[in-house]
Amino acid sequence: MMTGSVHPERPSPPRELHAVVLPPGPELFSAVAAALDGRGPAVLPLSPDLPARALRATLAALRPSHVNGVRQEHGVGVSPEVAVVIATSGTTGTPKGVELSAAALRASASASLRRLDARPGERWLCCLPPSHVSGLQVLVRSLLSETEPIVHDGFSPEAVLTSGAEHVSLVPTQLRRLLSADLSVFRTILLGGAAAPPDLLVAARAAGARVITTYGMSETCGGCVYDGEPLHDVDLKIGDDGRIRISGPMLFSGYRLRPDLTAAVRDGGRFRTSDLGTLAGGRLRVLGRADDVVNTGGEKVVAAAVAAVVAEHPAIIDAVVVGRPDPEWGERVVAVVVSATPPSLAELRAFAKERLPAYAAPAELVVLPEIPLLPNGKPDLAGLRYGLQREP
Repeated sequence: MMTGSVHPERPSPPRELHAVVLPPGPELFSAVAAALDGRGPAVLPLSPDLPARALRATLAALRPSHVNGVRQEHGVGVSPEVAVVIATSGTTGTPKGVELSAAALRASASASLRRLDARPGERWLCCLPPSHVSGLQVLVRSLLSETEPIVHDGFSPEAVLTSGAEHVSLVPTQLRRLLSADLSVFRTILLGGAAAPPDLLVAARAAGARVITTYGMSETCGGCVYDGEPLHDVDLKIGDDGRIRISGPMLFSGYRLRPDLTAAVRDGGRFRTSDLGTLAGGRLRVLGRADDVVNTGGEKVVAAAVAAVVAEHPAIIDAVVVGRPDPEWGERVVAVVVSATPPSLAELRAFAKERLPAYAAPAELVVLPEIPLLPNGKPDLAGLRYGLQREP
């Protein structure tokens, strides 16, 4: 009598990961579409504007199997479910690769379209880099809406306003440059990437905009909390350390080739963010990044909370707050502002101390023509901590 043997299922072979160093446009959109539906390899979108050194560092850290179609000798594939890898900016160290599955990207985009009541056939404008999750998700929402996205290589206020799109994702600096126009031309403006100053939201809504503020990151396939309320199937929790925890179907698969980093941010089935927050009545309030706390004279100051107060000053257009090394206090609180007629440091400190503890008031004021940004639209906080001159 012959007997058969039972063999365990062999694991699926790795999927190729193609780094595509391309400008925004139809070719990149097609590569993303093929990655999501399984017709093509997983993709690592990279901007052709990356400095050569940064590009080399990203490719060395993330080791794609191909770069613009050319096989790499030491490249490594990804798990079969991974469709896209998003490279972090790498401004504070070696770039990380956030692995996103097709299921996670679709879950995120579907929940977004559902919350916005965006209808099939309505077009999205992509004027953020698709190499970052905010721009990538515009492409995914377009796929789910069965439309071709309108893609701009860069940001031009005139081109944005005449694009004909119903929906657009912007960062606060971009929205501020559109305030003089009729913003009712868009059904929705999704606003993320950085905290939105209250005056900007008031001005944009007065200009006819339907602005929805978003909170999320690459690890959550982009925005997963809109106007403080989680999207469908998103669950939020604040840990004992004050950090925001997120669970849901839009979570990332892991950091590429870094199981140690992946394990460090897992809390059961939740992703432990680097952001501090509070939950009240089911609404999330983001206080700022845990690593952006300024330790000054033994007191801990949440930089984003101070920036929000500084931005309320009527003479200030935009503001961020960072900590800079100080021989006496350990760190000092530095306000970096945009203003045509800036207040003096003494005036700003008095204004802040009406709303904050005295130790949280800015000890230094820097005035710039605009806040420097990273390619993903977020303020370049690392750059702002160094090389700035004290205001007299």
